Amino acid sequence: MSELITAELVDLDLSATTKDAAARSLAERMVAAHRVTDLDGFLADVAAREAQMPTGLDGGIGIPHCRSEHVSAPTLAFGRSGAGIDFGAADGPADLIFLIAAPAGADDDHLTILSGLARRLMDPQFTAALRAGTDPRAVAALIRGEEPPEEPEQAPLEAENQERERERAEAETEAAGATEAAESAPFRIVAVTSCPTGIAHTYMAAESLAAAGRAEGVEVTVETQGSAGFKKLDPAVVAAADAVIWAHDVEVREKSRFRGKPLVDVGVKAGINRPAELIAEARRKAERGETAAAPETGEAADSGDGDGDGGKSGADHAHFGVRLRTYLMSGVSYMVPFVAAGGLLIALSFAIGGYEITSAKSVADHFVWGEADSWAALLNQIGSAAFGFLVPVLAGYIAYGMADRPALVPGFVGGAIALTVNAGFLGGLVAGLLAGAVVMAIQRVPVHATLRGIMPVLVIPLIASAVVGFLMFVVVGKPIASLQNALTDWLNGLSGSNAVILGVVLGLMMCFDMGGPLNKVAYAFAVGGLADPTPGSLKVMAAVMAAGMVPPLAMALATTVRKRLFTKTERENGRAAWVLGASFITEGAIPFAAADPLRVIPSVMAGGAVTGALSMAFGATLRAPHGGVFVVPLIGEPFLYLLAIAAGTLVATALVVLLKGARGTAPDPAGDAEATGSDDARVTVTA
Repeated sequence: MSELITAELVDLDLSATTKDAAARSLAERMVAAHRVTDLDGFLADVAAREAQMPTGLDGGIGIPHCRSEHVSAPTLAFGRSGAGIDFGAADGPADLIFLIAAPAGADDDHLTILSGLARRLMDPQFTAALRAGTDPRAVAALIRGEEPPEEPEQAPLEAENQERERERAEAETEAAGATEAAESAPFRIVAVTSCPTGIAHTYMAAESLAAAGRAEGVEVTVETQGSAGFKKLDPAVVAAADAVIWAHDVEVREKSRFRGKPLVDVGVKAGINRPAELIAEARRKAERGETAAAPETGEAADSGDGDGDGGKSGADHAHFGVRLRTYLMSGVSYMVPFVAAGGLLIALSFAIGGYEITSAKSVADHFVWGEADSWAALLNQIGSAAFGFLVPVLAGYIAYGMADRPALVPGFVGGAIALTVNAGFLGGLVAGLLAGAVVMAIQRVPVHATLRGIMPVLVIPLIASAVVGFLMFVVVGKPIASLQNALTDWLNGLSGSNAVILGVVLGLMMCFDMGGPLNKVAYAFAVGGLADPTPGSLKVMAAVMAAGMVPPLAMALATTVRKRLFTKTERENGRAAWVLGASFITEGAIPFAAADPLRVIPSVMAGGAVTGALSMAFGATLRAPHGGVFVVPLIGEPFLYLLAIAAGTLVATALVVLLKGARGTAPDPAGDAEATGSDDARVTVTA
């Protein structure tokens, strides 16, 4: 960890009082150390990660962290707060705050080092030393795992006491281990931990479960499925295990290894906060012989903060809904890069050669280096090739999310057949779900040990592809194609109030969770129509992008016209939101929504609904899936389109200002001083 943290990245008197301010204070140190290239961009990524799940941990620890393209080198900053800062932990504010910054393409070695820090945070002696440290150099060395430099005023008695305490703890551990060995063979548990980012919570849950196991006399072996990859548990260890614990917020990989074992299925924070309870629950299930919640069912952890009990039966409709959303989002997340690359290439081809470029000859047969139309045709045909993968990729990775790698082949095959029978985007959704379900059903069938090695690479893909192909060609393909055609005809025939209503619905969905599941569903619906564009689908794409630009633009405008209603941090985020909104990055409004959801979310939803309705009413069209104002030349009715965005932004801004003003307080008096230039600003309380 020698290059991750230095004394300049340690603040032993962190004055911030909110988690946003704490993140900014520590991030500014990273900028000064040339580890972060864009402060606001990095903080937006931190806020987006924080919005997924609070990063506070029991024991007074906060670990805001993210991967970001604005990070030049893996970096760790540490701050110690005297008053405590609320990071969402159940036991109260955090006084030890670690800001972990990883580049978007961080290498495994550095991520492994970061995971080592996460494990050390579970050591009470380590955290006690952090609270007692007085020299930033010594604290940085402690975090790096080095011998700290001698402090001039440091009495040797403190170090001697710490060493004595460490020896006593080791002796107690050895004595407890000897007693366990003398009494009986231990109860054995295998566990899997994972979180969306895979940097901190994954490894802290692993260490917490292992420590609880040692205290309970239980042998716990943990597989961490983090960003640095994962090393599979030894099959002999899994076979010998008496029970299984999953503490995860993303799908567990290769679930079939744990088939037939008693299972406790929870979110990752449960593994950190209450490991002893999970171990006790695993023992009870093993004693009762409960194996109904077998891993091959593909159950996922509960939603929310990841601290639910999980492990419910498939009959639980809420739990099934969470899992279904996870499956669909898996497919959409893998599809989006194809949409972005292919769609923007096609958009560029239209900008260069016009819409008639779609009828150009193949560039493999006819390409002239100095001819603009040849380059336009090249871009169009490359983009069209990328778009040809949309439905198969969607289906393949929906199936992958359900049943792991054995489901990829039948998923892709089903998606390709959906294109063949003209079932389109809806056909891809159905094919992916069918493929995943068929593979999960096959995985339940007991097989002889000699066949298990070839099941995932030969038997399952072969049988599942045949079944899914039969269903798509003979049973469901044509009905879905008819439904897809009916939907296309309906979109093409939309006019008047029907078009406006659809625009309202799409606008509400785009602005409700700003990058979350509803936003992604609306976006996926729009880009699915671009695979085979019609006038109706182009209107939908235009409405979706316009509405998605409203939240960040509205917050940017609100922080400009009524500065005193926002904190200094929010005003700085507002400046970045201008660019994010103009670029169609809806997530730029997440920091504002996270800080004040009851006022911000309804306001931007209203603005998005207005923009979506006006865009549909104006008949604006869009052939590019992304780009914001930078693809205005490709928009049909561009001036009316921009008017729709402006109207929705004004509505959302007015509502935010009205609702925030009505609460009767001004968060930051400096806002007025900044606006007027006066050193003696006064705060006006709005009743």
